[in-house]
Amino acid sequence: MTDRHPHSAPAVRDLPVATEWFTFSPVTDTLTLIREPHVHPFLQANTWHIRGSERDLLIDAGLGVAPLRPALSHLLTDEPVVVITHSHLDHMGGAHEFADCCAHRAENIQNPPPGSLRTADLFTELGMTTADDTDVPDLMISARPHATYDPAGYRLRGTPISRYLDDGDILDLGDRQLTVLHLPGHSPGSIGLYEPATGTLFSGDVVYDDELLDDIHGADLAQYVQTMTRLRDLPVTVCHPGHGPSFDGTRLREIANAYITNRS
Repeated sequence: MTDRHPHSAPAVRDLPVATEWFTFSPVTDTLTLIREPHVHPFLQANTWHIRGSERDLLIDAGLGVAPLRPALSHLLTDEPVVVITHSHLDHMGGAHEFADCCAHRAENIQNPPPGSLRTADLFTELGMTTADDTDVPDLMISARPHATYDPAGYRLRGTPISRYLDDGDILDLGDRQLTVLHLPGHSPGSIGLYEPATGTLFSGDVVYDDELLDDIHGADLAQYVQTMTRLRDLPVTVCHPGHGPSFDGTRLREIANAYITNRS
C-alpha cells in the first residue's frame, strides 16, 4: 500500500489472460481469505468469507474486474450477507452481485465514483499525490480475466443497501456473533467487525500492517486518532485486515500507538 509513483506498464494487448482470477486460502475450517493476485498490491484487497451455522458472511467484495459470485460456488451454501467495510473500489467492486449488502450510511455505496484501473485517474479520484520514492504501474492489473477484457471500460457499480449498519449492531451467524464498530478516519463510514468471544477483528482499511492512507478524500486525522485509541484499548487477539497479512493484538497495539504518536 506504500507504492504511489506511476511508471510505464505493458500495453493492454500484452497482458496475459489469467487462468484463475481469485485465490482461496483457508485460514480455519470456517474462515477463508480471498484475494486477486493479478491486481497490484495497492488495490489488492482481502475479502473474507466466514461460514456460520445459520448464515454465511462475506466481508468486502473485491475490485469487480471479474465476477465474484460465481467464483464462490464451492464456498457458499446459500445467499450470504455481505458487509462492505467502506466504499473504495477495491472493497465494493463485486457488491452489486449480491442481494443482501450492508454498510454504514456514511459510505456512498449506492452511487460511488466511477473508479479506474489507470493509476493517474485513480489517484486524482482519491485525492492522492504521488511520491518520488515510491513506485506503482500505470495500470493496476497485471493480467486480464478474459481475452477481450478492456481495462479502460472498468466502472465501479453501485449497489442497493439492504441494511445500514451502526456502531454496536450485531451480525448473528448462528454460532458466531460479530459486533459492528464504526471506525471513521480512513473514510467517514469505515466499519470493522469484532467477535468478542474470540477477540477477532476484521478491520477493513482502518488498520493494516503498512502505510495507512489518511491523506485522501474523506479521511479525517482527528477521527483516525480517536479510532486508533479505541482499537488500541480493544482486547484483540488477531486482526484480519483489508490488505496484507493478518497479525496479532500486540502488533495491532504497536501500529495504533505509533499512529497516535505521529499524528497527535
